[in-house]
Amino acid sequence: MPQHAAEPPRLKRRAPCPTLALIAGLSIALVHVAAADELKPFEASYAWVWHGVNVAVSTLKLEKTGDTWSYSSKSEPRGIGKVFPERPIQRSVLRVSDAGTQPLSYQASDGTSSTRRAVDVKYDWEQGRLTGVYEDVKVDLPLTPGVQDDASVQVALMVELLRGRTPEHFSLLNKDAVREYRYVREGEATVQTPFGKIATIIYRSEREGSPRVTRFWCAPWRGYVPMRVEQKRGDDIEWTMEIRSLTRE
Repeated sequence: MPQHAAEPPRLKRRAPCPTLALIAGLSIALVHVAAADELKPFEASYAWVWHGVNVAVSTLKLEKTGDTWSYSSKSEPRGIGKVFPERPIQRSVLRVSDAGTQPLSYQASDGTSSTRRAVDVKYDWEQGRLTGVYEDVKVDLPLTPGVQDDASVQVALMVELLRGRTPEHFSLLNKDAVREYRYVREGEATVQTPFGKIATIIYRSEREGSPRVTRFWCAPWRGYVPMRVEQKRGDDIEWTMEIRSLTRE
């Protein structure tokens, strides 16, 4: 789902709106879903479409080992995408507690020998430091509560929604700085998927001053896993991710 750059998500989119009666029923049902469901391991694959052309298949996977979680993504080229050498991958190891989602490490690469897109950072919550290398930039920052990376923020969003809360913002690491992204619930829509029509809630994410807006069509009855993700720059749709398969424990 990388979500804030105009490229396949590194671990980072409508359908007719339902009737008013259906929307009311959906809102009531969501209260029970959020209270009854919980974060669960899953694996999902998406067709990644860049400017209208299918160029890759992205696979997202959430796994649990002991008291930590691992959230990873990888992309394999399709069609014209095979002419490009990049095979983006990312992985975030994190903890999920009553206090929220707390990343422990984050690694990413474009799949080539270049370090231009490589990331390797560690979160030391006891010492309060965030250190490592982010796209050839040395990182050594004070670690403040709530900081996420491009992968862990996707889990943090699902965790908040499962707990019946819509986050207003997330702080995301970007090289040697932390940037604020605002999140807004936009409405509901039904999305056609390979496994039928799925009711979703649309959330919008954007950074102040940036022309890019990312939207997530999240499915409450499937743990708020996105059925669709879309990034726009102004009126231009730069890329979309359309779900193709989902296995959730």
